[in-house]
Amino acid sequence: MRRIANIGRLPAWAVLAVALLLTLFPFYWMVRTALTPAADLYADSGALFPRHPTVVNFLRILGFTSQEEARAAGGSGAQIDFARYLLNSIVYSGLIATLQTFFCAMAGYAFARLRFPGRELVFGVMIAALMVPPIFTLLPNFVLVKNLDLINTLAGIVAPTILMTPFAVFFLRQFFLSIPRDVEEAARLDGNGPWGVFWRIVLPMSRGPLITIGLTTTVWAWKDYLWPLLVGHEEQARVLTVALGVFLQQSPNTRPDWTGLMAGSTLSVLPVLLLLVFLGRRLVQSLNFSGIK
Repeated sequence: MRRIANIGRLPAWAVLAVALLLTLFPFYWMVRTALTPAADLYADSGALFPRHPTVVNFLRILGFTSQEEARAAGGSGAQIDFARYLLNSIVYSGLIATLQTFFCAMAGYAFARLRFPGRELVFGVMIAALMVPPIFTLLPNFVLVKNLDLINTLAGIVAPTILMTPFAVFFLRQFFLSIPRDVEEAARLDGNGPWGVFWRIVLPMSRGPLITIGLTTTVWAWKDYLWPLLVGHEEQARVLTVALGVFLQQSPNTRPDWTGLMAGSTLSVLPVLLLLVFLGRRLVQSLNFSGIK
């Protein structure tokens, strides 16, 4: 019977393998293009592996080659201050992920445990905001940031999303509702107020949901393009996604610098990929931790 059950799992594993292949193939093709010399890009457009792999595309994106060397390698000669834009992206994503997760946790705990007039109404309005497409808030947020004189600053890019999002508040509230009240009452008997219970008891027990929200927020902020382009289009506030778009538009050649763009895109994926690799296992372990023996 066990052998029959194992055979019955083969179609499921086959479907999973195909889905995984379809998911990872665009990333593989991005790396493959980044390792391909510009002169071979169109000649070997259908090959799965580059015939003459090279790292020169990464070197010129990182600024380790001169414009003459970049053009000799088939590049466009366009420049990109990769280190500066990478730092801007790290600051942008880090601030949003850290502060938004914390403020959403505070709001979620307030809706789950605190009693105040109009709580259900306020929570209903916040949940209703989930039905509003983000594109509808783009213009009001831009006008607000412009009136605050924060255009082309990292503060202006971060401002609209630094506090909270409806989904994160709802997600954390549902988890806080599942925490036994006996634990919080025991903490109050030890002399903790609402803030002490939240900071010393609830947050340590909520590592899994907090890491989940933090990771998803980081990935969302890291790949965001439209809002940073609208508010931070100048160099001092330009994030990596916007910088790569500008790099492609600045190509003086008749054909876009696809090899350089794919090299930059590959490098831009690495920080988030490393974050998921190092925190993914801890995330799974935290989600299995209930906090109650």
